[in-house]
Amino acid sequence: MERYKARTVRHPAERAPGRPPVRRLPRPRLTGLGGGLFACAAMFLIGGLDWLLFDASLFVYGLLFLPVAAATALWVRPADLITAPITAPIAFAAGVWPVSGGSGGFAGEVMGLVSALSLHAGWLYAGTLVAALITVVRKAVLMGRRRMPRRVA
Repeated sequence: MERYKARTVRHPAERAPGRPPVRRLPRPRLTGLGGGLFACAAMFLIGGLDWLLFDASLFVYGLLFLPVAAATALWVRPADLITAPITAPIAFAAGVWPVSGGSGGFAGEVMGLVSALSLHAGWLYAGTLVAALITVVRKAVLMGRRRMPRRVA
């Protein structure tokens, strides 16, 4: 009966004495679609809050777009890494509607949206670049980990 004895597993919060605690980001668990939905929902929520709190400041909206793009690139699964830089511009466009400042019916709203996208394309490019750089680094790390066991053997 002793050989079926359960192993004691240490909780990650428990650490050896004298060692500082290690803080880690949550493991990437979002699928490509989940990452896109997360980014779009977050940016739409940020756009609405920006409209309410900061009087539709596109500077604040663009500034908050950068961490959303980074979080999307960090939390997507390794198999779906390519979707992070693709969903970043879509999320920017999905959330810019509340802060675009269009008026005068449907045509006015569309013109406000197009104007906001064209005048603040720098934020769009910056967030997409952040997501792409994080994706490239994560992919390089994954490829390096795959080759490590082959070199040792």
